[in-house]
Amino acid sequence: MIMKKILLITTLLVSSVAAFAQKNTSQSYIDQFKDNAIAIMHETGIPASIILGIAMHESGCGNSTIAQNLNNQFGVKGGGGATITTKKKTIHSAYKKYDSILESFEDFARIITERKEFSHLTEELTQYDYEKWVKGIQHGGYASSKKWGAQVLGIIHKYNLNDLDNTPEQPLQLPDNKQ
Repeated sequence: MIMKKILLITTLLVSSVAAFAQKNTSQSYIDQFKDNAIAIMHETGIPASIILGIAMHESGCGNSTIAQNLNNQFGVKGGGGATITTKKKTIHSAYKKYDSILESFEDFARIITERKEFSHLTEELTQYDYEKWVKGIQHGGYASSKKWGAQVLGIIHKYNLNDLDNTPEQPLQLPDNKQ
């Protein structure tokens, strides 16, 4: 009986470690995409903390089915939908498919800067007003959950993503022989 319990516990631990190793962690997601978020911030005025916080929330740090199969980090719907094929079944999705994760980030910025529900935010707010950005995006109808804004702000605060909003724009670096 004791051997069975030990074997069961060992099997569960090994499978848990293997599953954890395959998934993005919050910090690895931040490290992987913070430079993209900062670049988009300097291009559009949308705070890097907003870009990363929403992406982390909507994609489960890149671990959701739509993030994994459609490169869709923001839960964006449209574009004719896409088909997700898993080991067990094929699902026709209302979510938009992207060729790359960066394309998903760029489309999110386009949505926020061009759609009338959100575009006023770039005129009214600075890259340092992340809390007002969350409220404005939620008020514009980005998500239907009443808890969405608090959840995104929780991620921003937990990982100090608002520190990224203070990152200066990096000048273009030319190779040594071109300067």
